[in-house]
Amino acid sequence: MTAVVRDPIPLPVRSGARGGTSPHQSPARSGGARPPVAGAASLALRPLLDPPRRAARVIAVFPSALYVEMRGGPEPRVLAVVASDAHRLPNSVVVAATRREQPFRSVREGADAWVGDGRVEAGPLHVRVRRWWDPAPVLGTMRPAALGHGVRTLEAAFAAAGMTGGGLSGHPDPDVLAACCAAGDLAGAVEAAERIVGLGPGLTPSGDDILCGLLVSLRLVGGAVRHCRTGVWLADWLGAAVTADAGTRTTALAATLLHCAAAGGAGAEVAAVLRCVAGHEPPGAAVRRLLAVGHTSGTDLAHGVLAGCRAALALVVLPHAPRVTA
Repeated sequence: MTAVVRDPIPLPVRSGARGGTSPHQSPARSGGARPPVAGAASLALRPLLDPPRRAARVIAVFPSALYVEMRGGPEPRVLAVVASDAHRLPNSVVVAATRREQPFRSVREGADAWVGDGRVEAGPLHVRVRRWWDPAPVLGTMRPAALGHGVRTLEAAFAAAGMTGGGLSGHPDPDVLAACCAAGDLAGAVEAAERIVGLGPGLTPSGDDILCGLLVSLRLVGGAVRHCRTGVWLADWLGAAVTADAGTRTTALAATLLHCAAAGGAGAEVAAVLRCVAGHEPPGAAVRRLLAVGHTSGTDLAHGVLAGCRAALALVVLPHAPRVTA
């Protein structure tokens, strides 16, 4: 369950605050700074938020979210700070304000930021993490027959919602990738996946959105099916392949999201759809929320999720994980 703080919790300013701003003290901590607001952070961000503060940079600002990139270090390198009614990515800190309240209006792209010690500071915005949420939904254990029913239900829900072809409509490789995964063809899947890494415009290119949906559903749905670990095996190898050089082939945000998906981290909308596949909730509203994400991101994620669920179902019949082929 995701625990999100609904109301800002003002925190007292530290007593004995130092005057001025030293090289190791951000402007947000100097005199006159606003008190911090509360946030709920994804567990995927603990490697960024638990250690001492490090310098970062604001790489994008929107009415519903801002994105902060760390200066060096391992993944995750990009952290999203989002409004409570925004799309919740697996690398998000959710603040207790809606997009109508414009919580990020005073933050500028390119501004210096600081992340660590349980805080995110970007210009005048100061967020203190008070709670954590798990980006990997708990699906329980499924029998193959239940998975088959869940996949058919999801297919019908996407069709009823009028799902389109997405940002890579007409491109052959998403279909090739889906077919190779369903056949347990690791080599073919890796080749197709590498051709769509970074393919498409925007902060999260369509090819990366498809891969994120595929990877997280292969890992979580495949891991939930009794007596079948082939989906997880395939997610391990495919995830390692597409994240190996993602930092040089796609945007910083997309690279972080690929790393999250390879580890089983899903955004809130994707997680809700996966719970529908597992039979924990009806699919109608969850499918509509996912398809409404971004310009084509929701549709691209949906295509990846559907491909991953279909592959997990197809791989149930394989008695052993396929061999790794060159």
